[in-house]
Amino acid sequence: MGERLDRVERMERRTTGQTAAPPPRGAAVPFAADGPLDAERRRGVRRMKAFATGLLLGVALVYALATWARSSGAGGWTGYVAAAAEAGMVGALADWFAVTALFRRPMGLPIPHTAIIPTKKDQLGVSLGEFVGENFLSGDVVRMRLRAVGIGSRLGAWLADPEHADRVTAELATALRGALTVLRDSDVQAVVGEAINRRAATQEIAPGLGKLLERVVAEGGHRRAVDLVCLRAHDWLVEHNESVMQAVAGGAPGWTPRFVDRKVGERVYKELLRFVTEMRDMPDHPARGALDRFLTDFAGDLRSDTDTRARVERLKSEVLGRGDVQDLIASTWASVRSMIVAAAEDERSELRLRARAAILSLGGRMVTDRRLRGKVDGWLEDAAVYVVTTYRNEITSLITETVAGWDAEHTSRKIEAHIGRDLQFIRINGTVVGALAGLVIYTVSRALGG
Repeated sequence: MGERLDRVERMERRTTGQTAAPPPRGAAVPFAADGPLDAERRRGVRRMKAFATGLLLGVALVYALATWARSSGAGGWTGYVAAAAEAGMVGALADWFAVTALFRRPMGLPIPHTAIIPTKKDQLGVSLGEFVGENFLSGDVVRMRLRAVGIGSRLGAWLADPEHADRVTAELATALRGALTVLRDSDVQAVVGEAINRRAATQEIAPGLGKLLERVVAEGGHRRAVDLVCLRAHDWLVEHNESVMQAVAGGAPGWTPRFVDRKVGERVYKELLRFVTEMRDMPDHPARGALDRFLTDFAGDLRSDTDTRARVERLKSEVLGRGDVQDLIASTWASVRSMIVAAAEDERSELRLRARAAILSLGGRMVTDRRLRGKVDGWLEDAAVYVVTTYRNEITSLITETVAGWDAEHTSRKIEAHIGRDLQFIRINGTVVGALAGLVIYTVSRALGG
């Protein structure tokens, strides 16, 4: 209640010209420009005003004629007509005053509690905002209305329609394509790079790498890599035998005979080829076992050895600080974006086909699965209630401040154009009802001997 009084007080100060804080949303909000419909409404109001005024003048004429006829001795019936016409004039004038007082001061006289809409516009806006907030923006009301609508079942039936699923898929693809087009590569690179650097700086990777390596060795996952290395090493040695022997011979002292260097090179090459061949063909080769032990020990050092962990952290920082790593992030994002955009544009792409199938599946499940439908309804209700309860004051303030920003005279004309035609029926009814009431009163008084 106190908040409402404060708001009304601020509105009154603004209306009377006193200094007040400006509304949060700034300048006054004008009405929309008048259109043909507004002009038609005003013509209708003028016609009804003319009819109601004509009816008033008509009963006034009847009263004058009936009074003249009664004074001329025309008979007792003139009294009944005069009483009805007199009461009709009173009713017409009273209702004319009431209707006119809503929009302006009758005959320009400063009568209290007239021109209600121009002078009380701001208070009416506050009351309207509070009415909307209490009766339309209540959490219970919103939840009850959404529950009665059954959005989950309706949405499910709508999504289960293949035509609607195609439409949703196309809209999602358009939105995705637009979002990816708007994003700049440099911005994405900066965000991703910052996220990677921040995550890497706050989390030590050596223990995780050690745990992963330990699991890979225990499960034998590294053996296929060893097999591939041994196979490629064997093929390379067979293909480059001369190069290997020349490299060994070239490293011999200069005083040894050349044929001796050649023999040594051949011997080293054969032993190296035999070693690689055995490793390739023997899963239980001692060198393989030694490699397993080395990897196991290294995994343990990654998890527990302080020096090894520190070296890994330094290596991590050096790698992340390299410019080519950032270029790799940029090129990866560009490739991913191009791939997604192309998939979004292609109606037969796997991305769009899977999205369409997922939408149809979701719609079908929402129709048949009561639990899922209840969850969807609950999510929508909670979201709507949250928005309403959180931003109710902002919504009602928008109403009150918009009304406060309207020009008072223009507001009166606008409202009168919308409801003035119906208000003129009050004048007409007042004339007719007043005349009937006057006739009944006169008749009763005559019957009682008045």
